Amino acid sequence: MKIMHLSDLHIGKQIYEQSLIEDQKYILNQILQIIKQENVSVLMLCGDIYDRAIPPSEAVLLFDYFLTELKKMNIKVLMIAGNHDSKERLSYAKNILENDNIFIETKVKDKIRKISIEDVDFYLLPYTKPIDVKEYFPEVTDYTSCIKELINNTDIDKSRKNIILSHQFVTGSNIDLQTSDSEVLSLGGMDNVDISVYNDFDYVALGHIHRSQKLLKEEIRYSGSILKYSFSESKYKKSVPIIDTTDMSIVLKELSPFRDLKDIEGNMDELLKNSSDDYIRAILTDEEELYDPINKLRKKYPNILKIEFKNKRSVYNDYDKNIKNIKEKSVLDLFEEFFLSQNNISLNEHERDIINEIIKEVNDETTNS
Repeated sequence: MKIMHLSDLHIGKQIYEQSLIEDQKYILNQILQIIKQENVSVLMLCGDIYDRAIPPSEAVLLFDYFLTELKKMNIKVLMIAGNHDSKERLSYAKNILENDNIFIETKVKDKIRKISIEDVDFYLLPYTKPIDVKEYFPEVTDYTSCIKELINNTDIDKSRKNIILSHQFVTGSNIDLQTSDSEVLSLGGMDNVDISVYNDFDYVALGHIHRSQKLLKEEIRYSGSILKYSFSESKYKKSVPIIDTTDMSIVLKELSPFRDLKDIEGNMDELLKNSSDDYIRAILTDEEELYDPINKLRKKYPNILKIEFKNKRSVYNDYDKNIKNIKEKSVLDLFEEFFLSQNNISLNEHERDIINEIIKEVNDETTNS
């Protein structure tokens, strides 16, 4: 049996207000062709099906088309919710869809749902936070203990092949996780799950991180997003893993987008010598002032999304702007920004009062010393 591992479709996503629906339909059709060519029997969709909780109508229609085509091909679909998905909306008609071998799991209780297909047991673990399982496991304090308790409370037959679908931020010692600008992660590792909790599985199909990569071994991997969703990924290729359960071997099939996401760099004259229909970020190195550079470039690059400047003035202006901004902010404002960057949440009113009091005490001691 062959299984395809997908995640982070983010259907309905826009970058710099540019809709990617056409690009997403193109790549989903390409995936359907790969499924047919490789004789894939099962498709795992590991979260972030949509880009936002309330997806636009064109996103819903596109995903409906994709599922319909999979049904025509008699592909079994296993789907979990990611952190971008609405659990309620994604699970709409889930009981009816199971009659067509489309299995959707968006919420957990005290154990992980199991779906058995031939000699493989699949465990469907949607994006889960500690608060989601407190009712069943009061002792849970963080994301690692949350996922660990769920796995420990689930019966796993080790005589069979076991595959888990999980949408989490997985880390561990000796793991150099490659992230990109398009993911929404909690800074400081607040939502990380230690890789060791997945030790009982023959393959761990992960979603959440947008770069395709293995973690420690081939059988634990992020499939990555189906398209590049930020310019930080411009140099990386997209691919989909296909697992053959006869020997649990893995093959990566490369994806070719309708339009790529690219960086181009040089002065205006150099850049205007070429052209492209790809999505472009132009980095201009001209030292002199340019009049309406983006419209000039758009004649050769109709899908240009952004321009940046890389010259002596831009370096000086950035430095000068940052220094000015810092000088204009209070100590409390700076601390609030630091706290938000580290914890991905803002200070509440009570915490703000405490910090403000501490700052006053420090200032008083400094003044009196």
